[in-house]
Amino acid sequence: MSPPGTREGDGATASSPSRGAVRARLAVSLVFVIMGSTMGGWSARIPEIKRTVGLGDAAWGVANTASTAGDLVALVVVTLLIGRVSIRLLSLVGAALILLNAPLLAGSSTTVALVVGLLTWGFAASLLSTPMNAQAIEVERRYDRPLLSTFHACFSFGLLGGGLLGTLAAALGVPPNLQLAATSVLLGTLLAVAGRSLPDEVTRTRDRTPLRKRLRNRFTPQLVLLGSIAFLSSFIEGAAGQWSAIYAADSLGAGAALAAATYTGFTVTVATARLLGDRLALRLGHRRLLRLSALTAALGAGITVAWPHPAAAMAGFAVVGAGIACMTPTVFGLAGKQPGLSSGEGVSVTVIGQWPGFLLAPPVIGAVAGLLSLRIALVTLVVAALGAVALSGRVSTP
Repeated sequence: MSPPGTREGDGATASSPSRGAVRARLAVSLVFVIMGSTMGGWSARIPEIKRTVGLGDAAWGVANTASTAGDLVALVVVTLLIGRVSIRLLSLVGAALILLNAPLLAGSSTTVALVVGLLTWGFAASLLSTPMNAQAIEVERRYDRPLLSTFHACFSFGLLGGGLLGTLAAALGVPPNLQLAATSVLLGTLLAVAGRSLPDEVTRTRDRTPLRKRLRNRFTPQLVLLGSIAFLSSFIEGAAGQWSAIYAADSLGAGAALAAATYTGFTVTVATARLLGDRLALRLGHRRLLRLSALTAALGAGITVAWPHPAAAMAGFAVVGAGIACMTPTVFGLAGKQPGLSSGEGVSVTVIGQWPGFLLAPPVIGAVAGLLSLRIALVTLVVAALGAVALSGRVSTP
């Protein structure tokens, strides 16, 4: 038997990972960057694409529900296939589909093309989400230390980089489809080189349990708990991403630049905090990190609603970002190490819990804001964060 942190036959310890482990880490990091950079590049060019297609605000919102439909289809597919199909294969298919679809989606000139592109995007992104997090957990096993937050930081910095590239391309007059085609060619070439290094799940005895029973056994009380925390975390993240700039501009009278800076500050603290998350997990433990993160998010949301001033909004949402940054990576890391399940099976349950949070956050905040005010609607972030604090106390670490 090899000691902890060592792969059979390579003689590498946790403090000195093997070359294969390093290549696997770089390959998985690339997949996270692919997800983030394409999303950021697309988001930065949405106004131009919207004008090209010729849709109003209401029609654009309806068209974007196509990505939600794609998400749902992929969730069902992944839930059925995970544990039975190679996560390396699922990851490669999902990443390749994202790269192929991105320039086609950005080049949409008709409503039909836009809807098909958004449907494909939603399907590909959800198809990739579970296997890439499962692969990150497999790399963690090889290193014998927490790494999930660093992988999610790759996504966050990819998102920021894609957005900045989109902004630069727009300023230079580069069409959105050419910008994303260039990005896809570059990242696709890197994926072709690194794809062989993507890890698969550790070898296990073939499970002949009927699929229905295996699906039922997957939803353990602990994984349902982790899925609930993932839901609350994604609700907070989705609401902050959608409404932070709007709150600063429309409710507090901030200028366009300051409103944009409020959102940017949130995204930057998310990315930066994820760089520190693995060290904190090692020092504090996963349960304490979850509770501390949720408390920080509650504090940030409390600052935002308690003092209706642009400076408070900017500071508050930055603190929210620092709080929620490590919650999802920590939950995924715990879910992927549940006894009797593969890492992909555990992650798939938390992804199912996470998905409705992003979906429901914008309309729920909007509905409450329409009835009362946006400031009062943001109190739901405090409630969600405190709920995560309470649930985190019941988390057990494998």
